[in-house]
Amino acid sequence: MSRVALLLLAMSAVLPASAADLRAEIMNAGEHAEYSSESASLDDARYHLHHSLNCLVGPGGEGFDAKALDPCRGAGDGVIPDTRDAALARTFRAAAKERAALAEPDLAKVHADATEAAKAIVAALAQVK
Repeated sequence: MSRVALLLLAMSAVLPASAADLRAEIMNAGEHAEYSSESASLDDARYHLHHSLNCLVGPGGEGFDAKALDPCRGAGDGVIPDTRDAALARTFRAAAKERAALAEPDLAKVHADATEAAKAIVAALAQVK
């Protein structure tokens, strides 16, 4: 298990129950950003980036792809629409990294952007109250 996944798991145990839906959205977004950063092909990396971005922006958000899986469906309206605190800036940064990575033709650069997005998502999770 990677460091990002371990951090997501550890942090989820200490968040209050009132943040359960937002916590689930953030954790799903982080997991899929991490999957993207570890993907063996550009197609797989983009596949997981779409999932993460869908969790971050929600169905009405910029970059939402209705054809791609939304692993956060039913957990809320997306991390960005559901966030009202310091985590918001971090999730905006993660979403921007993911949108840029989706257009990137170089797998190594996609991995780097996905890793940065995952780190921003972990930092956002730490801010959820």
